[in-house]
Amino acid sequence: MADDKELTPAEEAAARAQEKAEQDSLPYKWTQTIGDLDITISVPGNLKGRDIVVDIKKDSISAGIKGQEPMIKGTFPHAIRTDDSTWTLSAAPGNTKVIEIHLDKINKMEWWAHVVTTAPKIDVTKIVPENSKLSDLDGETRTMVEKMMFDQRQKEMGLPTSDEQKKLDILKKFQEQHPEMDFSKAKIS
Repeated sequence: MADDKELTPAEEAAARAQEKAEQDSLPYKWTQTIGDLDITISVPGNLKGRDIVVDIKKDSISAGIKGQEPMIKGTFPHAIRTDDSTWTLSAAPGNTKVIEIHLDKINKMEWWAHVVTTAPKIDVTKIVPENSKLSDLDGETRTMVEKMMFDQRQKEMGLPTSDEQKKLDILKKFQEQHPEMDFSKAKIS
């Protein structure tokens, strides 16, 4: 919402209902995670892959049935990785098929308000992300998150964090190497 005032529950419900109606009226459905975005477009079941036209670029998309107006066409609000973005045509219930388009976001820390900039926006502040598993994270991020979780548990138990423990270990090693020095008044910060 443009203004920063709190909405009443009724206004909030109306805003959500309007958003849902706008999204439901689109000729495609879409979902996203923080790292990627998936679009599905229902088409007649007698179509083959050669009847479908999908053009995915770093900053735009055009997709639909060959010889017809695209069902989705426009500029992305943010860039994607074209090498990791794909599309397939799959059978669906009834006499239909579904064009499934997978887009790999370049910025994996950003929610999209819409697939293309001409489409109605959703309120990204209302997105409740699914819990990710540590195994989903890349090595460096996983290590950082595990360290943060360890440090949080240590603090809760009144124990030293990993950085504080490192300092204590260095001091202990130094003390063992220099028994002639008095460390009784040493402070670690």
